[in-house]
Amino acid sequence: MLKGFKEFIMRGNVVDLAVAVVIGAAFGQIVTALVEGLINPLIAAIFGEPDVTGVGNFEINNADFSIGLVLQALINFLFIAAAIYFFIVLPINKLNERRARGQEPEPEELTTDQQLLTEIRDSLRTRS
Repeated sequence: MLKGFKEFIMRGNVVDLAVAVVIGAAFGQIVTALVEGLINPLIAAIFGEPDVTGVGNFEINNADFSIGLVLQALINFLFIAAAIYFFIVLPINKLNERRARGQEPEPEELTTDQQLLTEIRDSLRTRS
């Protein structure tokens, strides 16, 4: 049972997923700060409101409607989607095109630390 768990944890995609979640959360905070610190005040200044969520608010029969709240979510989505596309998807697609044409960058020479870690990894594989 523990051997299976160890194999699961040592699999590269689990670690990659964990790193992606952490980086994604940090990146989301950067995009949110950009939208809330620059874009929202600019849009709010155009409409004369303190922030975007105050734009287009109205009430019908004691029900509050907020066009600005929807606009805020749309702006956040578009900025995050654009950032993911230009910083993650586009470079990966370019790299895949290079690989398909056989122009993959040459791997760098391993340092002594990397060589030692590779030997340890290989040794652990043979013991399992």
